[in-house]
Amino acid sequence: MKKEITIGEFAKLMNVSVHQIRYFEEKGVLFPAYIDDNQYRMYGIDEIYRLAHILLLRKAGLSVQAIRDWSDEGTPDDMKRMLTQSISTLEAEIERLRALSGFIGKILDENELFTGNNASFQLIKRDRLVLSSWFETHVDTELDARLLARQGCTLPDLFEADIHYIYEGDQRLLLCTEAHDREGDVILPAGEYLTYQFSIGSEEELQQHFNTFQSFADDRLLHLTGTRILVEKSYLSLFTQESLHYELLAHVDREGSGHGRRKEIR
Repeated sequence: MKKEITIGEFAKLMNVSVHQIRYFEEKGVLFPAYIDDNQYRMYGIDEIYRLAHILLLRKAGLSVQAIRDWSDEGTPDDMKRMLTQSISTLEAEIERLRALSGFIGKILDENELFTGNNASFQLIKRDRLVLSSWFETHVDTELDARLLARQGCTLPDLFEADIHYIYEGDQRLLLCTEAHDREGDVILPAGEYLTYQFSIGSEEELQQHFNTFQSFADDRLLHLTGTRILVEKSYLSLFTQESLHYELLAHVDREGSGHGRRKEIR
């Protein structure tokens, strides 16, 4: 009886498909021990170990091309270097997945707060927040795809972030996102803020909510200093795609006196 096995038996033993074995042969990293008189590909113990190593290296993140290059002329030091690089790649992926998990949790938490909070208005303490400005436009300018494309830079995660619309006077509107690891140029200072959460069907309804926000502050003798900041939470539209979700906020001065600012919202 032959000591070698057919490609079908080989595939079953190694828990892979025949197609995958043929692919590895096509790429030059795995060959049969021999081809018998019936043109069957036959595989022995050496090929079993060889495929086990290939599958382990693929699981470790190495490409088939890298495995082939190492097979042709690689050294133990080359393998050590490749596996060390694989650890770095995997650790970076783990961090990416942790960040993604945290972001999904944030979406769920904010949706719970947004839908479960009967009081749309709140007075809250906020930490200092550093923002990076994206571009400036006129307050009456309608945002459209062409306007965003003209800014000359891409922000692939734009609508995963809170977009801060900073209204500077009656004319200027500054669009910002959180700086994170980028250098920021606009600062929201730590302190007490009046916040107002709401949903609208279209941007034409915004002015009504600005008026409601100011009336609420006036009725309670809250002195709002500086500009108003409108925060768009586009990711909450995952739950209600027909609505836009916003938070309007302004800094509260309990002593009733304003302060000057230097690229800083006061």
